[in-house]
Amino acid sequence: MFKTNVGGIDRVLRIVAGLVLLAMFFVYPDASWRYFTLIGIIPLFTGLFGTCPLYSMMGLSTCPVKKT
Repeated sequence: MFKTNVGGIDRVLRIVAGLVLLAMFFVYPDASWRYFTLIGIIPLFTGLFGTCPLYSMMGLSTCPVKKT
């Protein structure tokens, strides 16, 4: 459905960043800024699915180049 455009290291970093941001939502329940940490859903999903809509629009890819 979507073309994979997120490479291995990029995927790992996105998943870790997303999980850290989402964890902050639960670790700081009384913080006024806690709802901003829900933005972690975006890097988490792009890392899990291996595709980034913003990369697609800009024509970027961090996937390794396939040798022919």
